[in-house]
Amino acid sequence: MPLDQIGQTLASFYDALVAEGIPEHLASLVRQVRQSETDYAAGSAAPAPQESERTNRLALVVEDDPQVRALAEALLEETELGVIGCDSAEAALNVLQARGGEVALVFADVRLAGQMDGLQLARAVSTLWPRARLVITSGQPVARPEVPAEAVFIPKPWRALDVLVEAERAACTPKPPLR
Repeated sequence: MPLDQIGQTLASFYDALVAEGIPEHLASLVRQVRQSETDYAAGSAAPAPQESERTNRLALVVEDDPQVRALAEALLEETELGVIGCDSAEAALNVLQARGGEVALVFADVRLAGQMDGLQLARAVSTLWPRARLVITSGQPVARPEVPAEAVFIPKPWRALDVLVEAERAACTPKPPLR
């Protein structure tokens, strides 16, 4: 299944359109996102926002390794962006659905917990939240055609300066107009 179709399916879900006749594996993904949204609303899928997350612009760190996620979060907390960490693409989508207009930066690993990987998340973000700056990272080589054109790829181990530069660009660059 091409990633573009997954992004389109998520877009149709996000816009509350009823998708009839979609393949079962896409219907399963939509049901999962709906369940995750219910869990998030109940407070179990993502941590509650902290005071630093109440800023106007947010950085979303999506990494399944708790130590690497904590390192990226600590680094990004030194910027003017509020920081929210997620261990899966599904948890990140929940945050984006709730606060997508505030998200300036999505910093995501390719390998994630859950059924979606970071590249699928990046495609969904570039389709649904085109104003968010995308930074994809991985310890494994990734072919450029797999990474959305709007995304920046930073290989692991990443340098703090590279991450901070992207955060600064996300924080200082005015939101582009929606197409």
